Amino acid sequence: MCGISGAFDRSQQESLPALIRRVNDALAHRGPDAEGFLVEGPLALGHRRLSIIDLSAAANQPFEDASGRYVMVFNGEIYNFREIRARLTEYPFHTNSDTEVVIAAYAKWGPACLDQFKGMFAIAIWDRTEQSLFLARDRFGVKPLYYYHDGGRLLFASEIRAILASGWVSRRINKPALTDYLKYQAFVSPLTIVDGILEVCAGSYMIFSDGRLTQKIYWDITQQKMDVGQDVTRIRRRIRELLYQSVERRLVSDVPLGAFLSGGIDSSAVVAIMSQVNPSATNAFTISFEEKEYNELPYAELVAKKFGVNHSRVLLKPLDFLERLPAALDAMDTPSGDGLNTYIVSDAIKKNGMTVALSGIGGDELFAGYPQFRQFHALRRRAGLFDHSGWIRKVATAFIPATGQRMTRIKHMLSAPASAIAHIYPAFRQIQTSRSLRRLMDNGIEEANTLEQALLDRQPGIAGFEPLSQVSIAEYLGYTQSVLLKDTDQMGMAVSMELREPFFDNDLVEYVLNVPDRFKYPGYPKQLLVESLDGLLPDEIVFRKKQGFVIPYNVWMRNELKTFCEERIANLAARDYFSGAALPRYWRQYLAGDRNIRWMDVWVFIVLEYWLEKNDLY
Repeated sequence: MCGISGAFDRSQQESLPALIRRVNDALAHRGPDAEGFLVEGPLALGHRRLSIIDLSAAANQPFEDASGRYVMVFNGEIYNFREIRARLTEYPFHTNSDTEVVIAAYAKWGPACLDQFKGMFAIAIWDRTEQSLFLARDRFGVKPLYYYHDGGRLLFASEIRAILASGWVSRRINKPALTDYLKYQAFVSPLTIVDGILEVCAGSYMIFSDGRLTQKIYWDITQQKMDVGQDVTRIRRRIRELLYQSVERRLVSDVPLGAFLSGGIDSSAVVAIMSQVNPSATNAFTISFEEKEYNELPYAELVAKKFGVNHSRVLLKPLDFLERLPAALDAMDTPSGDGLNTYIVSDAIKKNGMTVALSGIGGDELFAGYPQFRQFHALRRRAGLFDHSGWIRKVATAFIPATGQRMTRIKHMLSAPASAIAHIYPAFRQIQTSRSLRRLMDNGIEEANTLEQALLDRQPGIAGFEPLSQVSIAEYLGYTQSVLLKDTDQMGMAVSMELREPFFDNDLVEYVLNVPDRFKYPGYPKQLLVESLDGLLPDEIVFRKKQGFVIPYNVWMRNELKTFCEERIANLAARDYFSGAALPRYWRQYLAGDRNIRWMDVWVFIVLEYWLEKNDLY
C-alpha cells in the first residue's frame, strides 16, 4: 500500500526533481515508511511506501526489473503473487515482494499480465526501450489513479491533491462533474471535480507514447458470463469455497493484521472465516457506544467468543465523532458526504498497532442487501406493463407533488422511458434532483448525466444478467466505485492504514453475479450468503434487527455545527455557480424543520465548500 506519482515533460519548463518531490510530498500520509525517486531525461517517478510485504529496503520503489529495461512504481497488493512467481521460473528474483512479481510478469506478458493479478492495484511502468509509460488500475477501482494530460506532457498520482500540488493544473471546478456530485454524491469515472484531471477507469490500462494516450479495457463486469448450473447445493458450496479463498488471499501480510467487526452479517462472516483460516492470529476491533440503541457490541462479542478471536473494543461517544470531523474532512482527497465512520474506525485500529485490516464492505452490493434490489426485481416482473404505459405514467407524474425524497424518486421512476436499470438505478442513489439544482445554481446547470450514460453504454451486457445482478452491476459502476471504495481508500490512507475488502474479489463477484435470482432473492437478509456459509453464523446475528450507529448530523447541524455550516453555505452561495439567495434560503428552510429537506441534502453542499476552500478551487 503506497502512493505513486510520475511526470513526463520533454520541454522541462521546470526542474523535474523539484516537481516530483512536490507531488510526492503531498502523498506522505500514504507511505510513511520510505520514499523514492527516479529522474531520467523527460521522466520522473515518485513513490511513498507503506511496508506490508517484504519489509526490506530491497523492495523499495521505484523498482527496476532484472534486465534494466523496465522501472515501476506500484500501489496495492497482489494477493496471488506467490502463485504467479512460481510460473516465472526464468526470472532471477532477489526480493520476496509482490512488487518484483508485478514487474517480472509485465516483462514476460506485457499488459496481459493484468489478467493474472488477483488484488487491488494502481501500476505505472516505464519502458526505457520503447520510451512508453504503462498505467493500469485494478478491476473494481479499489486503488485510485488520476492523471493530467496536456499535449506531450503527462502527470499522474494516487491523489487529486498531489496533482494539484504540481502547479501544472488550473484549480478550476469541473461544472458537469459538480452537478453529478450534488445529484449522486459521486463523480463517475473518468471525471473528477477538477477540470483537466481525469481518472484511469477501473479495469482498464493506458499507454502513453509519443505524447499520446490510448486506453483499453481489460476487464468489464458486464461481460463476465458463465453457467453456474441449477444445483443450489453445488452453488452454495462453490460460494463458500470462493469466500474462504478470498479471505485467505487477503491475509497475506508481513505486518500485524486485524478486521472490522460490527456484529452485522458481512463483518461477522469475514471474521468467522479469518478465524478458521488463521486461528492463532485473528484480531477483531469493534466500535462501541454507551447509547443502547446504537451499540452493537453485544453481537460483536458473541461472534468474537464463538470464534475465539482477539477482540478489542473502542468506546466512542457522539462528541468523539464531532471532535474528529475536521480531521476526517481534511483527509478527503475528493469531496464525499460519507466516510467519517471509516476514518474513525481506521484511526482506532491503527492506534492499536495494526497496519492492515479486513472490512466487510461490499456484502450488501453482492448479496442483495439493499431495498432497491427487491424494488427493481418487482419492477422487472412487470416490465411489459411498465414499458408500454409511458403516456399513462407521464400523466400520472403531473399529479404527484415533487416534495420529499420518496415522492421525487417515484416521480423520477414514473418518468423513466423504460424499466431498464440505466433509467431506474440513478433514482435509487439520487440526493439532489435536476429541478432542485436549477433553483439553487445560477446560469443553469451543466449535466454530464455520466451515471445514466455509463449504464446505458453497457446496457446490452447488463441485460444479459437477471434483475438482482443488474442492480449489483449498477452499484459497482455507480455508488461503489465513486463513493464507497474512494472513501475506504482515502479515509484508511489518511492514517496510513491498508483496508482490504474480501467481498470485492473478482472470482467471487463473477460467480455470484451469474447465480439465478430464485436462489439469490433474500427471503431474509442476505440469505444466499448465510446459507452458503452452512450454519457458520449464529442465528442471533442473522436474524437480529438491523442496528448501527447513526452519526447525529441532523442534531449537530442545528447546534454544534450550525456556525460552521452557515459559513460554508454563505461562502458557496457567493461563488459564481450558485444562487446567492436560493442556497441560504434552502439552508434556512432546513433549519426551520422542512421535512422535505434531509440533512444529507444540505450536507453535500457544506462538504463541497469545505473541500473547495481547502484545495483553493474556483
